[in-house]
Amino acid sequence: MTIQVHDKRFEPFITEATLQQRIKELAAEISKDLQGTKPLFIAILNGSFMFAADIFKHLTIEAEISFIKLASYKGVKSTGNVVTAIGLDEDLFGRTVVILEDIVDTGKTLHQFLPQLRHQQPKKLLVASLLHKPDALTHAVQIDYLGFSVPNKFLLGYGLDYDGLGRNLPEIYQLCE
Repeated sequence: MTIQVHDKRFEPFITEATLQQRIKELAAEISKDLQGTKPLFIAILNGSFMFAADIFKHLTIEAEISFIKLASYKGVKSTGNVVTAIGLDEDLFGRTVVILEDIVDTGKTLHQFLPQLRHQQPKKLLVASLLHKPDALTHAVQIDYLGFSVPNKFLLGYGLDYDGLGRNLPEIYQLCE
């Protein structure tokens, strides 16, 4: 069943059940790999808030979470500029840090953000992304924990929006051709 958001139509792409199953698997993998490290998770807002909440509630290790707001989208296209709106207050020195990202497409956001974090000398810096668009990648980014590789199509739902709407959808939709 297609849905309409603003002036665009979207069709189902990844079901809620499929998302939740993969997130549980990722949380189990992260919990196993990072046992005893008490990692700090940094969720990148706005898009990753649902992914961050779901992965965090399935972790079986002690962990902390913080949020930072980075933006690079306007409508359905990347602006090419990354803007930091909310800063990070935690000290990262010597810590295991896991970035939680909703989607890595061009990689520009993380390419610009990760050096800022490395400057704070964390012990380990890892990236967990729900989605990755390998065909859109223009900046090399290592993703340590990946939910799904997806085609280079505009996606909506489960935190991803189209001009502010659609983030609340429990599944992911793709733009109809």
